[in-house]
Amino acid sequence: MKITLPLTKEKIQKLKAGDSLELSGVLYTARDAAHKRLFEMIKRQEPLPFDLKDACIYYVGPTPAPPNRTVGSAGPTTSMRMDAYAPLLYDLGVSATMGKGYRSQEVLDAIQRNKACYLVCIGGAGALLSQCIKKSECIASPDLGTEAIYRFEVKDFPCIVAVDAKGESLY
Repeated sequence: MKITLPLTKEKIQKLKAGDSLELSGVLYTARDAAHKRLFEMIKRQEPLPFDLKDACIYYVGPTPAPPNRTVGSAGPTTSMRMDAYAPLLYDLGVSATMGKGYRSQEVLDAIQRNKACYLVCIGGAGALLSQCIKKSECIASPDLGTEAIYRFEVKDFPCIVAVDAKGESLY
């Protein structure tokens, strides 16, 4: 199913665990260190580098771009490492997170409470996934290198709904 981002509540309500998606639009990246910074910014009530409302956060640390490419390998990282931060981000408007692996009960509760979703990508397919990234821009924390926060413009980025808004899960 082709989906144009952002993932609004209306779009998410139509998704079911197990659905295969091709996303086009804007994804934001954040891994462990970036999540810690976002959390600290929220606690200090500082402006965030992107609007959380209906945002989709991809748990990835893209490798440097080889010649004539937008990014290098851009495969998903293990999602549970962000589980301490995910419930707050869902509560503040994030509509989806994307990575690999299962999530904690606290994250599952936040997904259902906020009528959001969790998406997964195939691990080990980073070189193939990177071909769907048409534009990449570092928007925050460049000192973190590949763990900085990026704004990706993607076309037909493949993923699967692992947890839907009703709490149904592939796991």
